[in-house]
Amino acid sequence: MSALLEVETLDVTYRRGGERRAVDRTTVSIDAGETVALVGESGSGKTAIALALLRLLPSNARIGPSSHVRFDGADLLALDAGAMRALRGRRIAMVFQEPATALNPRMRVAEQVAEVALAHGERSAATARARALAMLDQVGLDDLPRTARAYPHELSGGQRQRAMIAMALLLDPALVIADEPTSALDVTVQAQVLELLRERQRASGMALLLVTHDLAIVAGTCGRTMVMHDGRIVEDAPTARLFAAPADPHSAALVRAVARSERA
Repeated sequence: MSALLEVETLDVTYRRGGERRAVDRTTVSIDAGETVALVGESGSGKTAIALALLRLLPSNARIGPSSHVRFDGADLLALDAGAMRALRGRRIAMVFQEPATALNPRMRVAEQVAEVALAHGERSAATARARALAMLDQVGLDDLPRTARAYPHELSGGQRQRAMIAMALLLDPALVIADEPTSALDVTVQAQVLELLRERQRASGMALLLVTHDLAIVAGTCGRTMVMHDGRIVEDAPTARLFAAPADPHSAALVRAVARSERA
C-alpha cells in the first residue's frame, strides 16, 4: 500500500541577495495514521518543507523541477491554485507556530473557526458556527461562552493555540502539520497541547507531522523521527531507537542536549 504522503527529491531555494538552498533533494514518506517528528535546529529547512507541502512558500522561494510531492495519489505540485485551496484545510491542515500572528486580530475566535467550514462549501452560517463551537469545546477551550466571542488578543497563548488546532481539525483532515506548536508556551501548557494533538490523532486516525527544534517533546509523541540538518534528512528512525543509538552525529548531539536538560 502506498504512503499517504510521498515527497521525493524536494529542493527549495530562496532568492535574497543571492540564492540559498533551504531544502536539498530531500525525501519524506508518511503513512496514514502515522505520527512523525521532523526535528532540526533553527535554519535546518524543516519549516521550508512544511510550507512547501502546502504550497505556502514566500514569493522569493522556488521549488526545483526535480521535486515530487504526492498526497493520497495526487501530485500537489501540479494542482492549479483552486484545487490546492480546496485541498488545504480539508485534506491537509497546518497548525502554525505563532497563533498570535496566524489568527485574524479583527475576527472573533468562533467566527474564524466557522470560516474554515464556510470556505469549504458549508452554506449555512448557523451550521458552520455550531460546528465551530463543538470543535472548540472538543479541543478544551475553557469558558467557551466568553472565549468563543473573544478576539485573539484577549486569549492566553494556550487558548490561542487551542483555537488554531480547532481550525486545523474542523474538517477532519487526513494529515495535520504542526509547526513548532508549543514553542511559545510554558512547560505545563506544552504538555496539554501535545496531549490534545495525540488525543485527536487517536480519535480521528489522522496522520500528524510534528515539526520542532526540541527533541525532548518528541519522545512521548511520535513513533518515528526524522532529523534534519543543512537542508537534508540525516536520519530517519523509530524514535526509541534514535534516542537509544543515534546513527548520525547531528542526531547524537540533539539526544545529548535532551539528556543535559533533563539533568539540569
